[in-house]
Amino acid sequence: MEQAADTAIRSIAIVGGGTAGWMTAAALAHAIPRGCTITLIESDAIGTVGVGEATIPPIRVFNQTLGIDEAEFLRETKGSFKLGIEFVDWARTGQRYFHPFGTFGKPFDLLAVHQHWLAARAGGSRVPLDELSMAWGAARHGRFAPPVGDPRSVASTFDYAYHFDAGLYAAFLRRYAEARRVERIEGAVVDVALGGDNGHIASVTLADGRQVAADLFVDCSGFRGLLIEQALGTGYEDWTHWLPCDRAVAVPCATGGEGMTPYTRSTARAAGWQWRIPLQHRTGNGYVYCSRHLSDDEAAATLLANLDGPALGDPRFLRFTTGRRTKFWNRNVVAVGLASGFMEPLESTSIHLIQAAIAKLLAFFPTRDFDPAVVDEYNRVAITECERIRDFLILHYKLTQRADAPLWRDCAAMAIPDTLAMKIDHFHSTGRLIARDMDLFGPASWLAVHIGQGNDPRGGDPLLAYATGAQTSSGFVDRLAGAIDAMARSMPGHAAYLQRIGASQP
Repeated sequence: MEQAADTAIRSIAIVGGGTAGWMTAAALAHAIPRGCTITLIESDAIGTVGVGEATIPPIRVFNQTLGIDEAEFLRETKGSFKLGIEFVDWARTGQRYFHPFGTFGKPFDLLAVHQHWLAARAGGSRVPLDELSMAWGAARHGRFAPPVGDPRSVASTFDYAYHFDAGLYAAFLRRYAEARRVERIEGAVVDVALGGDNGHIASVTLADGRQVAADLFVDCSGFRGLLIEQALGTGYEDWTHWLPCDRAVAVPCATGGEGMTPYTRSTARAAGWQWRIPLQHRTGNGYVYCSRHLSDDEAAATLLANLDGPALGDPRFLRFTTGRRTKFWNRNVVAVGLASGFMEPLESTSIHLIQAAIAKLLAFFPTRDFDPAVVDEYNRVAITECERIRDFLILHYKLTQRADAPLWRDCAAMAIPDTLAMKIDHFHSTGRLIARDMDLFGPASWLAVHIGQGNDPRGGDPLLAYATGAQTSSGFVDRLAGAIDAMARSMPGHAAYLQRIGASQP
């Protein structure tokens, strides 16, 4: 029998470090423990963006898959727990709501909890939807403990993620990856060589003349897209007509005010929105804004005037175009992180998109033949997921009721993708939440924004006609809110829990 040719990938080169590069290196080193060299090329002279400090719950799966101890991770990255995002002034000034991780309560019949809440509200109940979320119950009291395993308890109905220092996380993963034979090469890439008839990248040349060849390249070079765009000319799809912010200014400050709250805050400003991300050693802050409506100097002044404590550095500016590459995988190059596109950090998806790209790369891992069907399916899945996230972000802007600034008036009036318009209309009609293939954000997330920003349903689920009435719904809502509040008050404080598990210094 003729022996089959060896077509296995035997060498991988990751171009670029930072969070994207070292997450990729760590995951590949864990998944491919032998038989393939993994090299990461980065230059200390090229800075990283480094503002991706807030995450969503799937990051826990990534860390757990790598066998990373949670307390050690939080200690090394100065991290804190995150139960969701509070949105301030998005629907209108003076109003706020919470996007929780987890669900709103636990159903007691076939109807969703929020349908009973709608019926109770119609009957005169004044219980806010937020108070049916265990995540908000804990967050508003500054408490944290992990979810319990007993599904009968309201303490099982929430999830959590982390805030952490992205630079420290990259360093943590670098140690992890280098201990598992990833080779780091210091140097800047100055040339890219294409090879053969297929136009694949054969090697990259560094400033000192060294050449690094590989079967598979992973582009983690940030906005530049050194391989995916500059070398391969893949193309970019611009989404700024839906997501108009194109600048950000970031600055850390000393912990003050509310301290280390277990949630992120997003506060709408005249020309965009400001983030607040509390870590153990500082608070991360930034203003994401539209340059058509605000200058860089004005943005920096607004940010510096709205900090919890003294600034710990000079403001750093970023320019970006929200959108995506027309392909995430082109020839023998897979783009990960900012090299693949940019989704503004409104819902903390930047690090998740790195994680998702890595997971898909492993799920569709190629041979040296680079089967076009594999590449095409990777791109289909990646594009669909990205567009689902895009629609969720647009939802926040479209549903604004603010008319006090040009940005918000433009957003309220803008045309939106049909995929999003259908979801808005369906919810407005019956309060039903429509899920689609590869939706990253589930029904509770969509519900929080719909209700939080005033997309109130005209009616309810038709099954309500067969329920026992608003009085029963009101009783259920009252009992659920009371149980959540009592459970939240029994939890330890956020800082105390970090100290209890050895995740922070006393």
